[in-house]
Amino acid sequence: MTQSDPNLSPTKRALLALTDLQAKLDAIEQAQHEPIALIGIGCRFPGGAETPEAFWSLLQQKTDAITEVPGDRWSIQRYHHPDPDHPGTMVSRCGGFVPHLYDFDAPFFRLSPREAMTLDPQQRLMLELGWEALEHAGISPDSLTGQPVGTFIGLSSIDYWQRVLAQHSDALDAYPTTGNTHSVAAGRLSFLLGITGPSLAIDAACASALAVVHLACQSLRQRECDMALVGAVNRILTPEASIIFSKSRMLSADGRCRTFDASANGFGRAEGGGMVVLKRLRDAESAGDRIHAVILGSAVSHNGRTSGLTVPNGIAQQAVIRQALKASRIKPSEVTYVETHGTGTALGDPIEVGALGAVFGDRPADSNSPLILGAVKTNIGHLEAAAGMAGLIKTVLALQTDHIPANLHLNTPNPHIDWANLPVVAPTDALSWPTHETPRTAGVSAFGFNGTNAHIILRESPSSSSSTVDHGLDSDTQRSKNDATSLSSEQPASAIYLLPLSARTSTALNQLVARYARHLSTHATLNLRDICYTASVGRSHFSHRLAILATSTQQLRQILVDVLAGRSHKTCWRSDGPSPDLDTNASTMEQVARRYVQGEAIDWQTMYQANCETNDSKTGKLSRVVLPTYPFQRQYYGID
Repeated sequence: MTQSDPNLSPTKRALLALTDLQAKLDAIEQAQHEPIALIGIGCRFPGGAETPEAFWSLLQQKTDAITEVPGDRWSIQRYHHPDPDHPGTMVSRCGGFVPHLYDFDAPFFRLSPREAMTLDPQQRLMLELGWEALEHAGISPDSLTGQPVGTFIGLSSIDYWQRVLAQHSDALDAYPTTGNTHSVAAGRLSFLLGITGPSLAIDAACASALAVVHLACQSLRQRECDMALVGAVNRILTPEASIIFSKSRMLSADGRCRTFDASANGFGRAEGGGMVVLKRLRDAESAGDRIHAVILGSAVSHNGRTSGLTVPNGIAQQAVIRQALKASRIKPSEVTYVETHGTGTALGDPIEVGALGAVFGDRPADSNSPLILGAVKTNIGHLEAAAGMAGLIKTVLALQTDHIPANLHLNTPNPHIDWANLPVVAPTDALSWPTHETPRTAGVSAFGFNGTNAHIILRESPSSSSSTVDHGLDSDTQRSKNDATSLSSEQPASAIYLLPLSARTSTALNQLVARYARHLSTHATLNLRDICYTASVGRSHFSHRLAILATSTQQLRQILVDVLAGRSHKTCWRSDGPSPDLDTNASTMEQVARRYVQGEAIDWQTMYQANCETNDSKTGKLSRVVLPTYPFQRQYYGID
């Protein structure tokens, strides 16, 4: 029955028109609140946390990743002094740092040595993280060319720009502007991948990371893009900013964030970055993506005119959290964990906890389910523009494993926080994440010293999509889940699968083989078909190639070990080895392997779909799993 039916009365036509209009309004309302799936992660945090798995291990082990300032930044002896009023010095000797400040794989990213020299290390890091996040998601970067994929980057430091401009004018050329302008940080990643969605760089101080997450979610809901790369980076190169923060009494003397502790006296500076891949939830489920967590809603606001530009505002913090809850369409009682901004300052911590108590205060103070507070800054320091990304990724990993890491440096709770009457707890030991009637749900906060506030609401992955074999997290909890799942999805005993590996150089290919061998030794329950499927469709394929045929994950690992030892194997071929003849009597999979190492482009998706339809109908759907990412061949590129 339609409105155009001539037999309908005017009244029935009007009722049908109203029904149709209501359906359209409901669809618009649903689109405005559509959940966003987080399907890939790349990270580089202090303490050697160069993968999500390494980051989770750092958190589990209660690692304090703060160290003395490396010698490639500035001289501690010259710039440190315990008196904050001493001219030209800072009170702290320490911070959170990541390696490879000036090291970069310029040829991989198609940059000349001269252009790489003046490229901001933040842009270098952002390129690596973007590539790794896509590979972590099992998405081939080359497959995105021409696609409406957005790029949203948060950053604020201009340390390298200052160093470049400090050179003699004769040393300047055409590259410093594109190498150091913040807008190009996003544009360069879009250019590298050939993607056409929105490309934005945002500086919202310490709220930058969560602000770009918010913008990316809005862009996805408005269908400006179908996928989004969202990241934030921070690099500390020069002493000037630390001197200024020290004079402002913002810096912790020992470089550590003592969040919620009575001794909290400032934050410790840190660097690093993170990148996540986002999709609309229904699209991610339809594509069979591995969903790590779901973003329900978010909000961004400003303090407005208060007692001071950089002073935290509790009322504004309450407001932005309530806005995020409203956007998520959930009640405050459904949130059981909040990753706080938690800088470890005498002024900021009590204001933040007080705001959380006001929003989530309907829990009794003696409740068995208090709001659990976390602060990743106690492990790795304050990453400034990238701080919110560290908190977001920590929370995603906690949701995956059902465990909440401990807070460090919390010995004597801050007496200015009303712990006795607020329904909150800040654990000093890891906790099992309690189960409730609703799925595990968390908030993540970030507050910029420019007055910008941001809050994100996350929920654990839906059970239908979190049943894939492996999230790549090496923990007893995750391993038991993997064991149970792998038993039900093991490939047929007679099935043979092809693992294709490739790199831009022979050295990188050997390193990739070693990464896979190590990975399979600690993730032995991974399904062989899923490994080979992910390596086929979820990676770009370069000229230096290796192809292995195997019937089990254990056999595959042994062949990888043989390759590293220089031993040949009858089911392994290399592009730099003897040219393999295309034996027409060989199996179909062997012919594909031989063609692959000779440089042929293989339609992997079609091959796997056909294979599933004919042989694997009983083994379940194809799943993308976490596999090692590309081993960048870094060289030194510095303006000196």
